[in-house]
Amino acid sequence: MSTLFTVGDPVVDTKAPNGPIQDRWDTRRFEAGLISPANRRQRSVIMVGSGLAGGSAAATLGEAGYHVSVFCYQDSPRRAHSIAAQGGINAAKDYRNDGDSIRRLFYDTVKGGDYRARESNVYRLAQVSKAIIDQAVAQGVPFAREYGGLLSTRSFGGVQVSRTFYARGQTGQQLLLGAYQALERQIDAGTVEMHTRHEMLEVIVIEGRARGIVVRDMVTGEIETHLADAVVLASGGYGNVFHLSTNAMGCNVTATWRAHRKGAYFANPCYTQIHPTCIPVSGEHQSKLTLMSESLRNDGRIWVPVQLDDARDPREIPESERDYYLERQYPAFGNLVPRDVASRAAKNQCDAGHGVGPGGRGVYLDFADALERLGRRTVEERYGNLFDMYQKITGEDPYQVPMRIYPAIHYTMGGLWVDYDLQSSLPGLFVIGEANFSDHGANRLGASALMQGLADGYFVLPNTLADYLASHPLPAEMDSTHPEAQRAVEEVRARIDALLGVRGSRSVDSFHRELGAILWEHCGMERSAKGLQRAITQIRALRDEYWSDVRVTGTGAELNQTLERAGRVADFFELAELMCIDALHREESCGAHFRTESQTEGGEAQRIDEDFTYVAAWEFTGDDSPPRLHREHLEFEHVELTQRSYT
Repeated sequence: MSTLFTVGDPVVDTKAPNGPIQDRWDTRRFEAGLISPANRRQRSVIMVGSGLAGGSAAATLGEAGYHVSVFCYQDSPRRAHSIAAQGGINAAKDYRNDGDSIRRLFYDTVKGGDYRARESNVYRLAQVSKAIIDQAVAQGVPFAREYGGLLSTRSFGGVQVSRTFYARGQTGQQLLLGAYQALERQIDAGTVEMHTRHEMLEVIVIEGRARGIVVRDMVTGEIETHLADAVVLASGGYGNVFHLSTNAMGCNVTATWRAHRKGAYFANPCYTQIHPTCIPVSGEHQSKLTLMSESLRNDGRIWVPVQLDDARDPREIPESERDYYLERQYPAFGNLVPRDVASRAAKNQCDAGHGVGPGGRGVYLDFADALERLGRRTVEERYGNLFDMYQKITGEDPYQVPMRIYPAIHYTMGGLWVDYDLQSSLPGLFVIGEANFSDHGANRLGASALMQGLADGYFVLPNTLADYLASHPLPAEMDSTHPEAQRAVEEVRARIDALLGVRGSRSVDSFHRELGAILWEHCGMERSAKGLQRAITQIRALRDEYWSDVRVTGTGAELNQTLERAGRVADFFELAELMCIDALHREESCGAHFRTESQTEGGEAQRIDEDFTYVAAWEFTGDDSPPRLHREHLEFEHVELTQRSYT
């Protein structure tokens, strides 16, 4: 394994203040430099991505008076993948008076991430969560309400309180519309400039700082250069490296991977979350998978037949022959255990022969009890659109027949390394939302993605970015004629020409599907040293074949979706190898990273705190050189390191 990577100096987060944890965010905001309203008009920011994190950040920065240029590959910010977040958003409001608090949300998040997240970042997230709800309500987000008008909440996995605010099964979409309206207001005011159908293909680094990006107009093929005082990446996660995932098909790693190659460390890439509540794979024709919201686990009960390979109609299987295995194994949390725990439990049941549906790759999510207890009208009010979606996809009516679900790739906790200010190891490059690694450790709790994206965008970045902009404005003489800007453009053109010049026989999608199968088999829900070593060998061989036999039709000077996908898959190949190296070097199990060599007698993840209580931050050292590992040691002063238990 020593030939796969080298070890560099430790990396330290120098921006996180000391002192009582509850005071650190206030301390940092007070110590941060400020820019007067008049001077903000002279500062410019590039925002890559227009989902919840990018859209909210751009709107907030525009409102503050900065000039913001936003880039997204969709035809509208409203099409960002944030709309797919269905079930809710967490906040420590304690409207239910059931014992919730900022400290409990902080504790649940650190524990849910299997003690592999920074305490300071997570506590700040819990603090800011309360303001997010107020912000969204002020924007008119139609959260569900109780009969008396108070906002309604429900529970998600890994907690024993009701802290999740929701808008039926459309929470992400409604929150995105709120941010989008704020963004459009700033576009109209002239503080935000929107560039749709533009894909970022390179970061421009001048004198050691990120000063701009190179983008391709996806309609005309024109290559453009844009410079600014700072660059912010809000480009989402990389789950589509597995080919089949719950992500929108356009989701990719290119923005963050290009930044990684220019000096930004990539942290914990092997931490990829498997969501337990997805519609099972139905055949090789599929290009993506569909998520059924975790909120369904509030009222739905998960079970499998006791009898092996039981092909009976589930309605014909009596209670005595059903195993509600989550309720049996984890009585304190039942069906609301964290996602990593629920996913492995479902896999274990299917591997043991209790799975249902085609290939035995499914378990039942049954609403019969809820329909009897609550009535169909209440169930429809809470989950109606989710039930409709399931019926349209499967042809089965979940009001009559239990849903079939199975785990699938969903969210990526890994991402570019950032400090407390959300600045990467490349000065001037800030990273927010799912694109960074900062808050979730080895496993994200449900309903925390929207919370982090909006916390970063509305409240954290606008404060910390000002500190950087106050001290490091773009020199007046720097423009697109700068040698480094021109060099970045030439790198993009050379890469496009290389992809078009292969003229091979295989489609981009065929390579992507094969890469995804390798990753799912060896770096999916279970990983082993032998399997990961095999995967690295297979990925390298397949990448070589890709660059010698991929077929990219058309030209670069036109709308060319095959070329777009080809560039993204090329980056996926490089990321996939780093994911496997990261998973191989971390010889413990933690959260979503499950090494078969490191498990308890009961089959749960077994951490090795004395050796692996750190963030793995990887440095790119060249195409022909192994990556360099920088460790950031994690300190736990406020949460005791214990083996997770949900029994």
